[in-house]
Amino acid sequence: MQVSTATETEEQAIELASDAVRNRLAVGAQITKVKSVFWHHGEYGTGEERQIRLKTTADRYPELEAYLLEAYPWDNPEVCAVPIVASAERWKQRIDTVVEEQR
Repeated sequence: MQVSTATETEEQAIELASDAVRNRLAVGAQITKVKSVFWHHGEYGTGEERQIRLKTTADRYPELEAYLLEAYPWDNPEVCAVPIVASAERWKQRIDTVVEEQR
């Protein structure tokens, strides 16, 4: 699965991603600076965020989601997951091997 979330600062993004990968909730993460347009607390806004994309297995997703929600600096963070429907078999095996080693 590919899981995405966003933070206000690069430091927050690095901390969240590092802890998730270090604890093998994800095999890896990419952090990208993005411009956002949104509604929040009834107000329209724009701004910059750091988007985090993490790769994990469906089995480990609940643990990754729980970690992100607990560690997150915002009250109602975006945490979205989409299945990886196709990938190189070696990459899929790497994800499975790395995140399942902690079980």
